[in-house]
Amino acid sequence: MIPKTYQENIVLPDGRKITIETGKLAKQAHGSVVVKMGKAMLLCTVVSNYESADVDFLPLTVDYREKFSSAGKFPGGFFKREARPSDNEILTMRIVDRVLRPLFPKDYHSEVQIMIQLISNDSDVMPDSLAGLAASCAIYLSDIPFESPISEVRVARIDQNLVINPSRDQLNESDIDLVVGASENSIIMVEGEMDECSEEDMIEAIMFAHESIKSQIKSQKKLLKAIGEKNTREYDKSEEDDKLLDLIEKKTSSEFYEIGKMGLKKDERSAKFSEVKTKLIDSFNEEEIELHGHLIKKYTDLSLKKSIRKLIIEEGIRLDGRKTDEIRPIWCEVDYLPSTHGSSVFTRGETQSLASLTLGTSKESNKIDLPSYEGEESFYLHYNFPPFSTGEARPLRGTSRREIGHGNLAQRSLKKVIPSDCPYTIRIVSEILESNGSSSMASVCSGTLALMDAGIKIKRPVSGIAMGLITDNEKYAVLSDILGDEDHLGDMDFKITGTSEGITSCQMDIKIKGLSYEILSKALNQAKIGRLKILDEMLKTISTPNNDVKAHAPKIIVRKIPNEFIGPFIGPGGKVIQELQKETECTIVINEDPETEEGIVEILGTNEVGIQKVLSKIDALTFKPEKNNIYSVKVIKILDFGAVVEYVDAPGNEVLLHISEIAWERTKNVTDEVNIGDIFDIKYFGFDPRTKKEKISRKALIEKNT
Repeated sequence: MIPKTYQENIVLPDGRKITIETGKLAKQAHGSVVVKMGKAMLLCTVVSNYESADVDFLPLTVDYREKFSSAGKFPGGFFKREARPSDNEILTMRIVDRVLRPLFPKDYHSEVQIMIQLISNDSDVMPDSLAGLAASCAIYLSDIPFESPISEVRVARIDQNLVINPSRDQLNESDIDLVVGASENSIIMVEGEMDECSEEDMIEAIMFAHESIKSQIKSQKKLLKAIGEKNTREYDKSEEDDKLLDLIEKKTSSEFYEIGKMGLKKDERSAKFSEVKTKLIDSFNEEEIELHGHLIKKYTDLSLKKSIRKLIIEEGIRLDGRKTDEIRPIWCEVDYLPSTHGSSVFTRGETQSLASLTLGTSKESNKIDLPSYEGEESFYLHYNFPPFSTGEARPLRGTSRREIGHGNLAQRSLKKVIPSDCPYTIRIVSEILESNGSSSMASVCSGTLALMDAGIKIKRPVSGIAMGLITDNEKYAVLSDILGDEDHLGDMDFKITGTSEGITSCQMDIKIKGLSYEILSKALNQAKIGRLKILDEMLKTISTPNNDVKAHAPKIIVRKIPNEFIGPFIGPGGKVIQELQKETECTIVINEDPETEEGIVEILGTNEVGIQKVLSKIDALTFKPEKNNIYSVKVIKILDFGAVVEYVDAPGNEVLLHISEIAWERTKNVTDEVNIGDIFDIKYFGFDPRTKKEKISRKALIEKNT
């Protein structure tokens, strides 16, 4: 018997439809929905344990996977099943997590697992645009405590027109690509890239996205109403003690406040705060600590947070002594690493990024193989965050989701300024050597400097800044270039990158409800002033890209050859091209262009003589003499009926000079006129239909004796 199902339709501004369905699949999950758009279908389930975990945070896991079967494909590689998630899947997980996490109760500590699966693909639908909607609806229809439904949409601008949830083809034509997550009343998350757009254009795109999100939230509410109102589960709420909170605030708040005004460095400040905390602990007896130790720690941290927020809002003084719009001291250096193809050090306050750049051929491009998309990236950036950067020792467990997310943000910030005709594959690695606030933005700055040091003719240099917000719902302070502590105690983390002409990427997370567009506009405009100031400091180190790549860096030459010559150039079993690479010390990569029916040959090497040898080989291979033109040839073989000659400018291209075309006089022996090694000019007459061979003549260039 088919179970009863419930559906709700969402109509996008351009008339396309999204359908939410529940009741048919995965009914043992605490909440499950199928979201469908076109032929694309996402199954989302949510389960939460009824017992509270022994932690003081929400143990939320968001998992997003694209099944290869959804597109009728086999997984690549040796093992024919899906394995670890791709970077694109991890980035989708992060985007969904960042919108959902703030909407669970702060004292809800039961493990929550959200699983989103692409079960049917549609090449005209980008499924990650639907993941936030699916996750919200699954939670909202369950009994798990959740403040309000949300949704996420992608908004693109194509020919000045804004589009919700564009196809990938449409996205390729757009100059704005933003993913916006929001509740009915508040923007929660924004992430995306832009082609140097203005602050006003960005706000317009966010507002447009929010209107579509409101419509999707209304549909979720209608679906719940059709099913029947849910009873939210009971859970163990955190123990609270208002008297203890008041006592701790009285004992610590003024001291925290005064330490905050000192403008100390991170280590000094932490040591002073620890002294206050130690003194507080010593004021309690062993029994009180045993009974309320966890609350004492919690309330002490809360007192510290409230004190510093008050200091910033009321006096405009920050932890390191700066004004709200002041940027930390910056120093930069390029060409720091002698063996890399480009390098830089960017240091801002106590945050430092070392960038190294490597140049390669298309063979080194980053291949993307997903059910929803296949392609490659010729520019990519990797971000590493070792524990020593914050003075910690912790286990190394591979690349974290955070590292993938920060690297992707820096990559999106810079890729818009890479020239479209750049022949290289470019990889930048940002090693974070110190961290106290916005290492991803430091990676953008160091990446820009490394590109210019490597001689890449970028469109314009890019800088980045992280903005913060402190508000008490009446007054607020927007902070430029936030510290790690300010990120922790603040209400917003807003990263913006751009050139002197406009924004290239952004990432925003809001921790409060009801962020006004007035505050958003102020943050964007204050960020513009800050990132331009950072850019000025960067340009004092290197103002324009170097004229050429470094002497030890590989030079790349790109040539096109007709497809018919690819086989001879490679040779049987690759013998010709392998020998040529060994002889010239060059890397040679050949790709076929199906549109132009040409082969694209990339020659990469540091030896100019070797590169020229490869080019000569190509010229010789593709050489086609033109009718009635004159060419120099060299005799390489003598026959009874003529001489085999080779074109001087195209070694390897041979043609027969018939004995009758050597001289006007009758030639009895070929060697009476020419010998091996002789060089002379001939005239090319093209294909002779009588002999069905190419015809050349030496005598045609010799004056005939009368």
